[in-house]
Amino acid sequence: MKAKIKPRIDLENRTKLETVIPLDVPFVIFVDPSDVCNFHCKFCPTGDIPLMKQVGRSLKVMDLELYKKIIDDICQFARPIKVLRLYKDGEPLLNPHLAEMIKYAKDKHCAEKIDTTTNASLLTPEKSLAIIEAGLDRINISIEGVNAEQYLNFSNYKIDFAKLVENIRYLYDHRKNCEIIIKIPGDSLSEGDKRRFYEIFGDIADGVYIEHVMSCWPEFDLKGVEVNQEVGIYGQPIKEVQVCPYVFYSFSINSDGSASLCFLDWSRKLIIGDAKTESVKDIWLGQKLRDYQKMFLTKQRKSHPLCGRCGQLSHGLPDDIDIYAENLLEKINNKYGQK
Repeated sequence: MKAKIKPRIDLENRTKLETVIPLDVPFVIFVDPSDVCNFHCKFCPTGDIPLMKQVGRSLKVMDLELYKKIIDDICQFARPIKVLRLYKDGEPLLNPHLAEMIKYAKDKHCAEKIDTTTNASLLTPEKSLAIIEAGLDRINISIEGVNAEQYLNFSNYKIDFAKLVENIRYLYDHRKNCEIIIKIPGDSLSEGDKRRFYEIFGDIADGVYIEHVMSCWPEFDLKGVEVNQEVGIYGQPIKEVQVCPYVFYSFSINSDGSASLCFLDWSRKLIIGDAKTESVKDIWLGQKLRDYQKMFLTKQRKSHPLCGRCGQLSHGLPDDIDIYAENLLEKINNKYGQK
């Protein structure tokens, strides 16, 4: 097997957040090319169309001119962000301008790296070449089964599994400097299925990983999918933290331009700004985000209706900065003032 067995996040070379907070420039900004997905996975709210309409999700792709405005805004930071993540709620390949979006950001040098996450069902040789030539640095591919029957059961999607593998192989063979990571939820797989996953994808990826099931979506019923209560998503011990680390180095911009505190804000209840009318820099340095940061640092997370029940902060391997909360609060107050 050519690929390394490694998760989609770097578990070894993480910045110690307590040494850099508060950040003038975020490490990661999620920008969602598409608010809609062609899959209807049991574990994901985006696939529940009636629910999406109920919460008022736009279910559309991001307008290209809005995207360019966002990238131009990101260029206003004093230095490039570490990662521009072209993904949040939907399937990025549904946006016909994805390659152009990658190239625009690449040419602007607003981010050290650009990555995306996809189910790869819409990959074609033409699309693979386009996103590679545009300069994509990394692509995370989510596999939902090792045969068409498992896809239909888990994602309610009829897939030509052999064609999916063929298209991923083409991407791998022509990837240039684009890193390919392929992962699958493994708790419902047999040992034979797990071996088959490695056999199929181990030679057409740079990294492969079998994850455990976690519930990261507050207020969403996983529809019978069992959450692993023994270990976290990467097999790590389950440990709940009180201070969310993500809000100190990242935030998200939805396909309609609204800005969310969190990449898990599927219901749009954590809105901190609007990139259509505000600059990305102003949103990052704004009071709404700062208030959330202070809520976490004063250990009030459990009283929040959404954040208080977030599985990401127990099963998702977050950075643990709980013991530094008081010191970090003082740093933020000293820098931005106490409001």
